Amino acid sequence: MGRPDRRRSLIRRARADEAGALSALALRSKAYWGYSPGFIERCRSSLRVTAEMITAHDVFVAEAEGRLCGFYVLKPGPGGEGVLDFMFIDPPYIGRGIGRRLWEHAVQQAAQRGYRALRIEADPHAEAFYRRMGAVRAGEAESTAVPGRMLPLMRYPL
Repeated sequence: MGRPDRRRSLIRRARADEAGALSALALRSKAYWGYSPGFIERCRSSLRVTAEMITAHDVFVAEAEGRLCGFYVLKPGPGGEGVLDFMFIDPPYIGRGIGRRLWEHAVQQAAQRGYRALRIEADPHAEAFYRRMGAVRAGEAESTAVPGRMLPLMRYPL
């Protein structure tokens, strides 16, 4: 596989039949950061994408050269804010501009829905990416996968 041209990647709505592929992509992306197999296994249920999730929320995928290379889930949150619930890039595509394109798309979608801000419970390894995108740390949130593990809570005003 050559280096994909980010300008030729496509962002489109996810299909319900892609739930399994998106779940697998999320696990590969999480594992990219060097977490142990046991840790990844503990994350499996919280990183599961379902067909119901895809039909109930705004789920968008990035596709390059006919392959799924990333996705995000946008949900309504409290106080008129949107929640970027998932955002994962398949490891072969990390650092190739796909994450930035998905982020820009998510911001545009959130603004169109009238959200005042985006909230993100970020993996600690992804905090720097969200900071580069303009999000600020707004606190911490406890992981749903690993009790007691605190995650950076990021916020991006719209």
